[in-house]
Amino acid sequence: MARAIWSGSINFGLVSIPVGLYSATDDHTISFHQFQRGTADRIRYQRINERTGKEVDYSDIVKGADVGGGDYVIVEPDELDAIAPGRSRSIDVTSFVDLDEIDPVHFQKTYWLAPAGEQYTRPYGLLLEAMARTNRAGIATFVMRGKEYLTAIRADEGVLALHTLFFADEIRNPADELDNLPDRKPAGGKELDMAKTLIESMSGSWHPQDYHDTYTERVEQLIDDKRRGREIVTEAEPPEPTEMSDLLEALQRSISSVKRKAS
Repeated sequence: MARAIWSGSINFGLVSIPVGLYSATDDHTISFHQFQRGTADRIRYQRINERTGKEVDYSDIVKGADVGGGDYVIVEPDELDAIAPGRSRSIDVTSFVDLDEIDPVHFQKTYWLAPAGEQYTRPYGLLLEAMARTNRAGIATFVMRGKEYLTAIRADEGVLALHTLFFADEIRNPADELDNLPDRKPAGGKELDMAKTLIESMSGSWHPQDYHDTYTERVEQLIDDKRRGREIVTEAEPPEPTEMSDLLEALQRSISSVKRKAS
């Protein structure tokens, strides 16, 4: 069985439910070590004092905040621990909101919440069922590993899911960050009709099991081919950008292609 990476209580109103927090996802990214090209020599990173050139033990490292003008304020680890918020180890729900109101850009990482013991399954199940029927998410904060998180807790097919959220000031405004965005004036005409038709013809139900990490599979194949001395098969180049003059034709051909595949 998985081990909880955090334990505490969900608190809402006067109700407190002891829970454990578990990772809901796995990262299948393939890890590589670093070597100097042409050798079998591993590359190692060390903590070096830039003035003396000597390696520094991790326990002797403190944090420094840049305050401008080349000056730093040095902060000790125990000073950060002393001001850490929410040391009571609780997930404090402050409100319940309609789940559909949360913009997906705020979602960061997903965890499962489970009762900390059999005696807590009844209040846990009650909260789970009530949230499922109302389509509400509990907005809460909690502290894990020295960091405070904003979270949304929701019902997810028999279990409570906790999503860490980005705070509002962590979301960048695309209008300030991006160039070449289209005008606010809505698009129209035959091209828009064709684009809508293409979207409708390609529409279907969401089945996450239909998708898998093909890039990781290709990396694994590359490693195996190199290990066995086989020829490396490269992927085709991505398609050229569609020119504005060819847009309508590209939409028409796309719709025809989808219809042929469906027939």
